[in-house]
Amino acid sequence: MEFRVLLSLCCFSFLLLFPHPSHGGWFNNLKNKRGSLVRLKSENVASSVRFDPTRVTQLSWHPRAFLYKGFLTHEECDHLIKLAKDKLEKSMVADNESGKSVESEVRTSSGMFLSKAQDEIVARIEERIAAWTFLPAENGEAIQILRYELGQKYEPHFDYFHDKVNQQLGGHRIATVLMYLSDVKKGGETVFPNAEGKVLQEKDDTWSDCAKKGYAV
Repeated sequence: MEFRVLLSLCCFSFLLLFPHPSHGGWFNNLKNKRGSLVRLKSENVASSVRFDPTRVTQLSWHPRAFLYKGFLTHEECDHLIKLAKDKLEKSMVADNESGKSVESEVRTSSGMFLSKAQDEIVARIEERIAAWTFLPAENGEAIQILRYELGQKYEPHFDYFHDKVNQQLGGHRIATVLMYLSDVKKGGETVFPNAEGKVLQEKDDTWSDCAKKGYAV
């Protein structure tokens, strides 16, 4: 494996802007779709968008966390990294009172936001995310590209908003999709400190000290 000191990922969050259509029946039908691709039929998502449920692993139910292997192609990863090149700025956090973006030592990465459906590839990724999560693409925030250099971090946090300003503007975030764009020999994990499966995950020297504090991906 090629060693890279930078880990790139992109983040896509859904806001509860309004009640979305009930998809309960679709989830119940997934158990009968093993070994096949599922095509989502919805007015909000192109009918050609498909995802493979056999690639999905449940990591935890409390909180809910799932892993989808091979969600992006190598070409899509390279395309997203290229879009963010030379446009990254210091990552910010939302102030708990004012809701304004402020600098914080809690988060030391760098990042940038794409435009919604910025190009054909980005739009296709957004549609695929909507198909997998069963949430309308229009409820999603713009994709955020993040870069973590050696030693950088984002300390344990919740993705929902604490301030009332952002809640009134867009509502609470109800789901976050993290997509890894590159790999490293050691570290670079996302850790779920309160996940149910943290005691069942075996870890060796390739894992960071941070990853040993919870279930890591």
